[in-house]
Amino acid sequence: METKPSSTFPSTFVDQLVVPGDVILDLSSMANQTLKLGGGLRQDGDSISVMKSGTLRFTKPNKYWVESSHKRYVPSVGDNVLGVVVDTKPDNFLVDIKGPALAFLPVLAFEGGTRRNIPKFEVGTLLYVRVVNANTGMNPELSCMDANGKAGEYGVLKEGYMFESSTGLSRTLLSSPPYPTLEALGKKLSFEIAVGINGRFWVNASQSSTVILVGNAILKSESLSVVQQKIYLEKLLKSIQ
Repeated sequence: METKPSSTFPSTFVDQLVVPGDVILDLSSMANQTLKLGGGLRQDGDSISVMKSGTLRFTKPNKYWVESSHKRYVPSVGDNVLGVVVDTKPDNFLVDIKGPALAFLPVLAFEGGTRRNIPKFEVGTLLYVRVVNANTGMNPELSCMDANGKAGEYGVLKEGYMFESSTGLSRTLLSSPPYPTLEALGKKLSFEIAVGINGRFWVNASQSSTVILVGNAILKSESLSVVQQKIYLEKLLKSIQ
């Protein structure tokens, strides 16, 4: 969803707890500047209101959403997610993205996709995909292309292991500045990671022990303060030297 606010968005709401029904912005006298609304927010006439409890977040240049540490993911257009193929149909792959309903991934939603080169995915295949349609009451639609029609970073995630987390942890892993635990692990260990905003992340490394260590450390970090994370990681990394 997009609407037209001014630069006077009430910054006092950002990083603060909001609850359903809170009105965070009045659009009746807004100037011509685009604002993107993520999960947990909706437009009611001239007002932007909150749909679920959580913390109001902002990311540059212009996206706002409500962050809550829920297990169930609510799809929003533009989200990058990790999905698991659960079935194949003539025109779509059915993909579990941890939401209220299965998502559709059209067989042509790939760079250069034609009926002659439809990909063959087995049930259980893990994909990094983008949400392109998330209308209420309809199954979400996915794509393995960026906005320019290129594959980019999207596609199959081979090998490695997928970990389940809260959506709040996923958003934290994707935040800027870098998440302290992820940054510290990256300085000492060699691994790949892909984070879906839907409460899933994938880790791959040359050794399975590294995959397990990184995944478990990230999951544990959610319940720790920044100081506690630092102490925990110092002990953890020292133990494997």
